[in-house]
Amino acid sequence: MSSLPSPDAHILDAVWQTIYERRKAFKAGADPRSSRTMRLFKKGRKKVAQKYGEEAVECLIEAVRGRTELLVEESADMLYHWLVMLAASGVEPDAVWQALAKRHGMSEAEERRTRQAIETSGSTCASTGTSSKSTPSD
Repeated sequence: MSSLPSPDAHILDAVWQTIYERRKAFKAGADPRSSRTMRLFKKGRKKVAQKYGEEAVECLIEAVRGRTELLVEESADMLYHWLVMLAASGVEPDAVWQALAKRHGMSEAEERRTRQAIETSGSTCASTGTSSKSTPSD
């Protein structure tokens, strides 16, 4: 293993902060060539989501192959691209954490009923206050 200190899940908060700052800079007209994250924002939400999907598939491939070290690296790539996708979609990670916390300890049947109610209502998500209908941001 590495000699670096072991960060916990709070590293996601630090990465999110950087992505959030890049998004603000991009929207303010900063040169996207100065940042990989801004270059992704410039490509638009659909391309960002596509890139996230590619990284997720790479994780699956490494998991199936049993290549643990590569799975770890691809997982880091996937989490980064997931956060960029959230930012490009106008979603804060806290909304995801709230949804996850709400589901934690819920039975599968309870979760399914909750999700079905949200999907059929087409209104705001009770746990996050966000709209369940997608709205373009790019």
